Amino acid sequence: MLDLLSHFFGGAFLANAIPHFVSGMMGRPFQSPFARPPGQGLSSSTVNVLWGSVNIVVGYLLVCRVGDFGLQNANDVIALGAGAFLVALFSARHFGRFHGGNQPAQP
Repeated sequence: MLDLLSHFFGGAFLANAIPHFVSGMMGRPFQSPFARPPGQGLSSSTVNVLWGSVNIVVGYLLVCRVGDFGLQNANDVIALGAGAFLVALFSARHFGRFHGGNQPAQP
């Protein structure tokens, strides 16, 4: 059970790494916990690359160093996928407020 919880949070950290790391690599500022106000203000591209990298390392540790994650084990994959999906959904709603992603598409 602890393994599945670890894989769930590992998926969450890995999904959270993507927008920070990619925005930083593109040289774009993006919201981060280090901005003012946290999670709403923009952080530099360098801060986002660093924050994304930290998330990758934590995600790796939670998935690959706690228990025995197996791609052939459906429970492991579902736990990781659920963590990643929930963070992705939360991020879409949260960051959509700032980037226009919560508006319905115009025909």
